[in-house]
Amino acid sequence: MNPLEELASHLLGSSRAVVISEKDVDLRPGGQENRLFVLKIGAGSLAAGGRGGGFGERRVTAAYCFELARGAWVKRYEAEGESAAGGFEVPYYVSRLPMTMADGAEIVGYGVVDPALVEEMSKKSGIVSSP
Repeated sequence: MNPLEELASHLLGSSRAVVISEKDVDLRPGGQENRLFVLKIGAGSLAAGGRGGGFGERRVTAAYCFELARGAWVKRYEAEGESAAGGFEVPYYVSRLPMTMADGAEIVGYGVVDPALVEEMSKKSGIVSSP
């Protein structure tokens, strides 16, 4: 599976995922350069927005970084399992986020557009520059 197909499968899959993106999520060909992280949330945890009074479990069980650079999507980082992905946290201000898929269809998931947070996560995962 190529990186774009893998990214789409994470966004459309049945497991809970939160997207942290530098810019609006647009997977159509010819889109603007972008870097985003996909954080998978444990099945028993409360998804974005579900923490009453700020409490609730939001275990990150996997983290992926994808980047659109020079017209092609590449996977820059992958950490699967709680021990590997446990250093990533879901921000408290996640909300519903519209995303445009490669075929132009629009979906709505959970996430946030936050370039500073993407930079912080990039450093945490060892990504320092574009490929």
